[in-house]
Amino acid sequence: WTEFLSCPICYNEFDENVHKPISLGCSHTVCQSCLSKLHRKACPFDQTAIHTDIDVLPVNFALLQLVGAQVPDRQALKLSNLGEDKHYEVAKKCVEDLALYLKPLSGSKGVASLNQSTLSRPMQRKLVTLVNCQLVEEEGRIRAMRAARSLGERTVTELILQHQNPQQLSANLWAAVRARGCQFLGPAMQEEALKLVLLALEDGSALSRKVLVLFVVQRLEPRFPQASKTSIGHVVQLLYRASCFKVTKRDEDSSLMQLKEEFRSYEALRREHDAQIVHIALEAGLRISPEQWSSLLYGDLAHKSHMQSIIDKLQSPESFAKSVQELTIVLQRTGDPANLNRLRPHLEFLANIDPNPGMLERRQSLTHSCFLLSPFFPLLP
Repeated sequence: WTEFLSCPICYNEFDENVHKPISLGCSHTVCQSCLSKLHRKACPFDQTAIHTDIDVLPVNFALLQLVGAQVPDRQALKLSNLGEDKHYEVAKKCVEDLALYLKPLSGSKGVASLNQSTLSRPMQRKLVTLVNCQLVEEEGRIRAMRAARSLGERTVTELILQHQNPQQLSANLWAAVRARGCQFLGPAMQEEALKLVLLALEDGSALSRKVLVLFVVQRLEPRFPQASKTSIGHVVQLLYRASCFKVTKRDEDSSLMQLKEEFRSYEALRREHDAQIVHIALEAGLRISPEQWSSLLYGDLAHKSHMQSIIDKLQSPESFAKSVQELTIVLQRTGDPANLNRLRPHLEFLANIDPNPGMLERRQSLTHSCFLLSPFFPLLP
């Protein structure tokens, strides 16, 4: 995604002459030269139809300014609804101003190096998505609304994270895990315990909880003398909460536990295990960054993307609204010196946008597109 400053067809960096960036309604951006050579009026990547004459599609000035090109003051456009021309210009200016947060940029051949950016990597990716949205066509405006909602949700999450005490966060997380009869034994010991559970059950065997726990404890003790039946029982309970087992009840005897077929690999079992801990954290109202999750569960920072994908999967349409409420509470606790609470109506507006493509209103005005972008200026650093 860092190659957003070059044409994905000819690989030339965008410029103000031959390779002007043209964003399509589907949010793919290609240079004007390649666009003029298309054999059919559709995106060359996903075949989405282009409903506007190619000659009048707007140049993406937001991208032009990031490659240091000369940006014209204005590009004349004839919109289908003349009354929306003013709103289009304001919305376009919002996107261009937001794009400047992707600086400082360095690198060559259209590849952006964003290591010096004040934004986190997730924020950078979401902002790049918004910058590539085209506001002339209806499809582009719908995508812009979804991109703005996603950017807003991430912004609120990061604001909450900034107001949390990392040490207290860790204590609160493990307290929430223990309150549910589960336990995390530390990165190294937890990994070994999960692998031993897998060793016992990966062939489809069905064991009672007592036998399974004893099997794991006996093999853990040489490396981890602190392993106990109680602690390992709590690890098994965590997997049980994650619905990793098929349980067969027996009359007058202990139930048998069998690993479901889809969890008979370490990667699948570990992902479900991690997702259950993230779910417990969300239930407890805790917001933890992917970096923090990677450190807490693995003892390193190499699993950020893995944890981010789990967090994204657990998000629901209601998660954003809950986060706005949590941010309001956090700001009340801190006295809100930056007066961020004034943005609550705007954030609630974003939260009410349905993120599912098929559920959005098919007609979105440029007034809405402009309005939804305005909250980000005081929120971004």
